[in-house]
Amino acid sequence: MSLTYVVTARKWRPMVFEDVVGQSHVTTTLRNAIASNRLSHAYLFSGARGVGKTTTARILAKAINCLHPKESNPDNECELCKEITEGRSVNVFEIDGASNRGVEDVRNLREAVRYGPAKGKYKVYIIDEVHMLTKEAFNALLKTLEEPPPYILFIFATTEVHKVPLTILSRCQRFDFRRITIEEIVSRLRFIAGEESIAIDDDTLFIIAKKADGSMRDAQSIFDQLVSFCGDKITAKQIIQVLNIVDQELFFRTTNFIRAKDTNGILTLVEEIISHGYDLREFLNGLNEHFRNMLVVNSTGATVLIEAPDVQKKRYQENAKSFSENDLLRLITITTQTASALRWNQQPRYTLEIGLLQMIKMDSSIEIQQLLSRLEDLKKRVGGKPDTSDTAPLPREERVETPIRGSVKATPPMLRPDQIVSPRLMLADSPPRYQQGRSLRPSDGEPAPIPSTAEELPRLSAEDVRTKWSTLIDQTRKERIDLWAFLGESKPLEIRGDKLQIGCPDNFHLDTFKRNRDYISQLAQKVYGGKVKLEAILSSAPPSPLEKPENDSEKKGTLQHPVIQALIREFGAEQVV
Repeated sequence: MSLTYVVTARKWRPMVFEDVVGQSHVTTTLRNAIASNRLSHAYLFSGARGVGKTTTARILAKAINCLHPKESNPDNECELCKEITEGRSVNVFEIDGASNRGVEDVRNLREAVRYGPAKGKYKVYIIDEVHMLTKEAFNALLKTLEEPPPYILFIFATTEVHKVPLTILSRCQRFDFRRITIEEIVSRLRFIAGEESIAIDDDTLFIIAKKADGSMRDAQSIFDQLVSFCGDKITAKQIIQVLNIVDQELFFRTTNFIRAKDTNGILTLVEEIISHGYDLREFLNGLNEHFRNMLVVNSTGATVLIEAPDVQKKRYQENAKSFSENDLLRLITITTQTASALRWNQQPRYTLEIGLLQMIKMDSSIEIQQLLSRLEDLKKRVGGKPDTSDTAPLPREERVETPIRGSVKATPPMLRPDQIVSPRLMLADSPPRYQQGRSLRPSDGEPAPIPSTAEELPRLSAEDVRTKWSTLIDQTRKERIDLWAFLGESKPLEIRGDKLQIGCPDNFHLDTFKRNRDYISQLAQKVYGGKVKLEAILSSAPPSPLEKPENDSEKKGTLQHPVIQALIREFGAEQVV
């Protein structure tokens, strides 16, 4: 009985191309090249750790030197195969690129290349971590790598292919080794456990494979660690205890607390995570994956795209119905933000608690289409068709420019003769010039139809027009004090039927009036008791009989207005005469 213990990664290292797990695209190409005698003089194997780069290089070295190959595979029984397997072959040299990275090492290699193999057909140089060579060493290797002797074969292996110069890459056949899937790792470990007579269930194997992150060597190392702790029988509970892995049950409990809005439960869960010494970042990453799995099930209705045991897939199928896609997307966003904040926060526990509480307090998402459907149902229950009269768009309020404050008085504008309007006033007691539904044109005196309105303007005297105009100004002061000053400086000139002409002292007042025409028209309709059309014009004429000079009491009342008093008190405003 041998007392020497050999780790699983070495004991169960693949010996033929078929045993290399998950790299069939590489092994098939190499076997075909050997069978057709189309071997390249240099190969570059790149990929993550523990995926079979060096193992494949050794199998290739044995296959091209084997005395009795079988279907382009080494027989592993001849003398040359045994020497290569045991690492004592004089034809195969495994060089560590990290410790033999200088120009002198490459010069020694160039000198050794000049001599042929002592046994077999090929002399093979396997340089591991070739990206560690210096720039000068790569340059010294270029000529030999491009035109080596026919009996020389270079095999380079690297985990960081981007650090290898392009001049080297162009002289090699490159093979990219992919990460090994969880199913492939589980299958291989199940085979090893059966050969070693170790009882282990598939759930435990799945946890090991997931922890290995695509590396077969890492998975086999974890397997050895568990065997040392558990013996011949390994359970999922033991592996969680040994590796301090976050239990998947915690993630399902978290979603249950979020669904139930249980604040006490979620804070107790955080205490449990802290007390067990779990890595908080690892917990958030696992929770993010948990939400992703639920989103996939919710979106596709299947569990094909989920990497989980069959028992957990069934639970995902049941629990995914409790959340909508929008809710799961928001939960993933909060989890990602919490994991990012955890990196810089000095109180990681508080950050985790806040993130989980945000998930609990989050309201459920409702699509707009659902809201519209509910609204329609509500209208049907109430009865009758919805009244659309109140939903008409309100008139857009025009922007009003703030008047200039201070003691500067505007200069009267220079008007053309055609812009000057002589006010033609109506008699104080005479009614407007219209008959029952008809009016007279001044030009020909023939009656013309007046458009019917919902509410015609009543008869108004000059005194009524002036009084109601003052009322309109007072109402404007209550609702739109910014417009009040402009209307106070504009005066009514003449009323014709349902049209009232307003005289503005300058273009600035005229533009302001036009911008706010809708508001003033609505207010005039309320004040005058009927629909009235307002027509603003420039007027430099003296005050008309519709106008009434302000008496001292009105001036005093205006000066006593709280806004005017505030302007005088705060800004020192003065009255302009």
